[in-house]
Amino acid sequence: MPDRFITIVVPPHQTRERLDVFLTHHIENATRSKVQQAIEQGFVTVNDKPVKPSHKVNPAEIIKITIPKQSSQNVSPENIPLDILYEDDSLIVVNKKAGMVTHPAYGNYTGTLVNALLFHCNNKLSNVNDPTRPGIVHRLDKDTTGLIVVAKNDVCHAFLAKQFSQRTIEREYWAIVWGLFKKGEKKGMIETAIGRSKSDRKKITVTFTGKHAITEYEVIEEYDYLSLVRLHLKTGRTHQIRVHLHHIGHPVFGDPTYGGRRIAYGGTEKKKKEQVQELLNIIKRQALHAKTLAFVHPATKKFIKFDSDLPDDMLKVIAIIRKS
Repeated sequence: MPDRFITIVVPPHQTRERLDVFLTHHIENATRSKVQQAIEQGFVTVNDKPVKPSHKVNPAEIIKITIPKQSSQNVSPENIPLDILYEDDSLIVVNKKAGMVTHPAYGNYTGTLVNALLFHCNNKLSNVNDPTRPGIVHRLDKDTTGLIVVAKNDVCHAFLAKQFSQRTIEREYWAIVWGLFKKGEKKGMIETAIGRSKSDRKKITVTFTGKHAITEYEVIEEYDYLSLVRLHLKTGRTHQIRVHLHHIGHPVFGDPTYGGRRIAYGGTEKKKKEQVQELLNIIKRQALHAKTLAFVHPATKKFIKFDSDLPDDMLKVIAIIRKS
């Protein structure tokens, strides 16, 4: 497999900061230690010259990063427990926990869902993707919990992928979000173009030239300053739900990337602020869960549907805010 290359042009407004810090903020799934290692090994250049991690970036500098592809033998099976809802000879449906990356990527080559699946399935997963993503038809963000379907063979993979591309697969997410929705806006559709942010490559943002994205939402319950919302994806873009909810002023509670850890609603009284902090201490991620997944089975051609319970951290937040 060929190497992958990333080119970043430092934006005009960029303040001078260390290269390793800058890249950690601009490469998805990157950690500072991994970035430092890549720089020291010569995989990063600035204006086509090798540099040190301490190099201070300047506007208009051209940073080039080489990310070596991991060969299939480097993605090793790992005995990691999985919450399996369903399994047969064609596919497996897993309830992914928070903190688990779906497949190996820069900075996360072990401990992923793929590593766990290779062990559980004795390496019997589809080979349609590159060797770092066997069986993976779709993905969830690292700290989003919930249901993922994984293909065990190429025929199954192709059949599932077609349903995703034709948008016939049903996906329902539940999220705890900041604020209460106005009367007449408790159910609706968010439709925008979204794409990678030019100022921070780890972020997605609403743009004029990005990919078309549609999210339907409906309020399930309302609390003092939070709401429980049901969401349906009509498209499957990176960070779509999180970006769309932030765009309409209701960021996902706890989301560190899209404004969910700032106190957006609830007033400034001390008791209320203390409660918000208590809830943020309980949920250290975005309060987003892929609750329901439904599709036509590739082998039986029957429509099957799976549902999963909300994770403990979201349930605890809901229990506390219901009492307030």
